[in-house]
Amino acid sequence: MENSDQRYMVQQDKIKEPNKPPVFARVMRSKEGVFEGVSFIKNKEKASILTMAQAKEAVAWAVKKKSAAHEYATKIIPADQ
Repeated sequence: MENSDQRYMVQQDKIKEPNKPPVFARVMRSKEGVFEGVSFIKNKEKASILTMAQAKEAVAWAVKKKSAAHEYATKIIPADQ
C-alpha cells in the first residue's frame, strides 16, 4: 500500500556529463487537470511535486517523447531530498 503523504520529484542526469547539474520535471496540465506532458527545468524549487502514480506517468512520457532520452538517466526521488 502506498503512503499517501509521500511526494516525489522526477530528476534527470546527463549520462555522459556526470558533473552537469540535474534537471527536474515540471508537469504540464490542461485547465481541466489532464496530463499534457513534461518540461525539464534547472530550478528544483519550481519543479512539480507529484504522487508516485503521477511521477511514473511523467517518467513514461519523458522516456517516450524526449528525442535524446537515451542520453539521460531518469529517476524518481523523494521531494524532501
